Amino acid sequence: MNSKNRKSNTQIFYASITAFFAWFAIIFQFYLTKGSIANFFSYFTILSNLLIALSLTFSIFLPKTKIGEFFSSLSVQTAIALYIFIVALVYNTVLRGILIVTGWRLIADNILHVLNPVLYILYWLRYSEKEKLSWKDGVYWAIFPFFYLIYSLIRGVITNWYPYPFLNVVQIGYKTVLMNVGVMIIVFFIIGLLLIILNNKLKKNNDSQDI
Repeated sequence: MNSKNRKSNTQIFYASITAFFAWFAIIFQFYLTKGSIANFFSYFTILSNLLIALSLTFSIFLPKTKIGEFFSSLSVQTAIALYIFIVALVYNTVLRGILIVTGWRLIADNILHVLNPVLYILYWLRYSEKEKLSWKDGVYWAIFPFFYLIYSLIRGVITNWYPYPFLNVVQIGYKTVLMNVGVMIIVFFIIGLLLIILNNKLKKNNDSQDI
């Protein structure tokens, strides 16, 4: 059996808990949200949490399927770790407090932006099968957020609705928004490179322990 398919009971349990919170937070937030389905799934937070839920569900419980093999890839899992890290970073340093939420919304908010990022990044650190990654992977990982940002701007022109204030061209203008988009892509790439360095260091340490 391939080593990637051998998963300990601890890994399965941890992945199950993480997947549960990801699915729960998405469904619960959807229940609490007033607005269109298209708007709901236009948040990068929701898409990133959905990737966590799908990744763990398929890689743990359906690893031999095409989708399971895709989500079992270290590159894919590292990309998801990058996306959810950016979600936590941007929300907790820039967006938290802009919209005051209380009660159940506050609980859902913190699961999406704090608990799930921590759970998944710890999963990536502990259980992702470490193999060498290159800087090119960081370029590939930046493609999804790039097209997401472009999609958000185009859809915003059509619907006059923007998922985040730093993308709202009506309020802050195209020049500022385009600068924000450029900065975001650079941040994705830089943090992606840091994850590559960390991953390769962890792989080297694991290899040295196996000798």
